Amino acid sequence: MARKIGLREFHQQVLKRLENLAAAGTAGASRLAVEIAGENWLVDLASISEVIPLPPHVPVPLTHSWFLGMANVRGNLYGISDFAAFLGRGPTPAAAESRVLLLHPRFEVNAGLLVRRVYGLRGAEQFQPADPPAGSGAFVRAQWLAPDGGIWRELDLETLARDADFLNVGLYRRVDVVASAAPAPGPASL
Repeated sequence: MARKIGLREFHQQVLKRLENLAAAGTAGASRLAVEIAGENWLVDLASISEVIPLPPHVPVPLTHSWFLGMANVRGNLYGISDFAAFLGRGPTPAAAESRVLLLHPRFEVNAGLLVRRVYGLRGAEQFQPADPPAGSGAFVRAQWLAPDGGIWRELDLETLARDADFLNVGLYRRVDVVASAAPAPGPASL
């Protein structure tokens, strides 16, 4: 029978493994395997700072439906987005196995991405390069073929963190709001 461990202990074990990988210089070769919109994705470990369960979050009015809201993670505010919904593939159900990937601070964006589930670490040596399909999107850094024949896409979080559509969570751009708030020109007064 498998030994049950608490979330804190699991988190500490994952952090220890990440530290060991970084110390060995292999962090760039390891990827975190996740499920997004029923597809297999890989995320470079150097692009994320932490993987957490979906934290309590506060919805923000007048934002896109894929922007779930703001969450306080150990005193820092993060915007939480549903990546599957951002891609137009429907919302990710909030389930026990759902996780949020917090983007690395070097991207200077306090953002977290909701994913359906996390499978664990995968080494780059496990995959063969494959050509990404046409129109796969700017966020696909590469595509890989697993030994079982499965297709894995590699998510480019740096490109996502710089994408204007991802950064603009509001339904209205500031220019639209300012223009609509300006008074309508009236008749000239004498």
